Amino acid sequence: MSDIRVAAIVGSLRADSLNRKIAEALREQAPAGVTVDIVEGLADVPFYNEDLDNEAGAPAAAAALRAQVADADRVLVVTPEYNGTMPAVLNNAIDWLSRPYGAGALVGKPFAVIGATPTPYGGKWAHDDTRRSAGIAGANVVADIELSQSALEADILADEQVLGRLKGAVEALVAHNEA
Repeated sequence: MSDIRVAAIVGSLRADSLNRKIAEALREQAPAGVTVDIVEGLADVPFYNEDLDNEAGAPAAAAALRAQVADADRVLVVTPEYNGTMPAVLNNAIDWLSRPYGAGALVGKPFAVIGATPTPYGGKWAHDDTRRSAGIAGANVVADIELSQSALEADILADEQVLGRLKGAVEALVAHNEA
């Protein structure tokens, strides 16, 4: 594992979001040779509209999102679940990252999604939807990385077993062979 860049996309815009805190903890505890960069500015990315995404270029926030993900070796989404599915901000990010079709920033990138919610299912439906959408967008979804943690069961940031599983998900994503 050397010189691997992971773009971490957080599906919550709240500054005090548990999923943002998870992404920050993973950034701080990344394995040697791995940099976890949290993608910022999702609140500034307009809803995808083909009229905005044209020969003149995409809006600055969308272009920055695309560039950061394109420059990464892997993509890790850390997201809660909203009303049984992925948050709109995450869906919008995937929409921008999927274009141009067949050549978007996600195409061929090893991709995983993890996260936590204060529900018994830990965000499983949102994580399933995110994997499906990213796969359609061309990402190389790593099938064996599934971590939907209920925040009702543990203090996620203090529970060493849960933190170990979160770090293990990052390690598995980094170790994933692109072939």
